[in-house]
Amino acid sequence: MRAGCRSIMLTPAATLDQAVGFTITQRHARGRLVRLGPVLDAVLAAHAYPPAIERTLASALVLAALLGSTLKEEGGQLTLQAQTDNGVISLLVADYKNGDLRGYAKFDADRLAELGPDPSLFGLFGKGFLAITFDLAETGERYQGIVPLEGESLADAAEHYFFQSEQIPSLIRIATRHDAGEGCIAAGLLLQHLPEGEVGRERLHVRHDHPEWEHVQVLADTLRPDELTDPALPLTDILWRLFHEEEEVRVSESAPLAKGCRCDLAHIRDVIGRFPAEERAEMAGDDGVIGVDCAFCSRIFPLALDSFDADAPTPASGAN
Repeated sequence: MRAGCRSIMLTPAATLDQAVGFTITQRHARGRLVRLGPVLDAVLAAHAYPPAIERTLASALVLAALLGSTLKEEGGQLTLQAQTDNGVISLLVADYKNGDLRGYAKFDADRLAELGPDPSLFGLFGKGFLAITFDLAETGERYQGIVPLEGESLADAAEHYFFQSEQIPSLIRIATRHDAGEGCIAAGLLLQHLPEGEVGRERLHVRHDHPEWEHVQVLADTLRPDELTDPALPLTDILWRLFHEEEEVRVSESAPLAKGCRCDLAHIRDVIGRFPAEERAEMAGDDGVIGVDCAFCSRIFPLALDSFDADAPTPASGAN
C-alpha cells in the first residue's frame, strides 16, 4: 500500500480466528475483516448439525465477530438472535464478548430434510426476525434493533438493520466453506460509511448514492467468496487487493478470536442456590442431583442437593 498505510504482515497460520479493522480515511469509510477456522470447528463440534444448519450458524458467528469487534470497551457484548414461530430454525443465537464467540441453533430435523441440501433463508426461517443487541459495559446501556429476516442471507438482514436502525450505509459479505478433512472456514467483510461525529464527518442522511460510498462499495463488491475463505491469504492482503489505489488505508492490529461459552459450574451453582430448598428439590432427580444443561456447549453440569449450604438464606423465588 502507499505511503501512510500501515501494513501488517501475517503468516498463513495467523489468518484464522482473527479480526482486523481498517479505515479508508479519504473515503470516510471503516470496516472489519474476520476469518474463523478452529474456533468455528470447536463451536460446531458441540452439536451434530446438518450442513445447512452449520452454514447458517457459521454465518451468524462471523456476523457476531464483525459487529462485536467494533465495540471499543472491554466487557461489552454483541448478541444476534434470529427467531421464528413457524420456521425450520426456531432459534439461532450467536454472541461476542471480549473476543470470545459462542452460538447455538434449535431446528426441526424432519422439516429440514424436506427442504433439500441448499435451503433459502426464507425456507429456514419463514417470517422470522433478527434482533441485534449491543450491551455496553461502561455505561450499562443496551441498544437493540429488530428487523425482518429478509433477503437471501443473514448478511442482507444485517445490512437492513444498519439502514433502518443506525442509518449507516453498510456492506456485509459472508462466505463459508467446508473442505473434507480440513474443517470449516467462514469469513466476512463489514464496510461502512462514517456517520455524524466521527472524524468530523458530516451527516450522510442515509445517502447510499454518495460518490465516496459508491466508490468503496464497488471496490468491495469485487471480493470473491474463495478469497475471503482462503486460509493461505492474509486478511491484510485482501485489503491490499481491494484498496491498494487509495491514498491511505489504516489497518489495526489483528485481534484474536476464541470459543468462549462462559458456562461455569460456580456461576451455575450460585444461580441455582438462589432458589428455595423446596424448589431445588423439585429440580433434582431421584439420585438427588440437579442436571443443568448448557445449550451452547452441550454439556450437563451436575449439582448435588447436599452440596448447597443449608444454613444460607435463600430469596423467595427466582433467579437472574
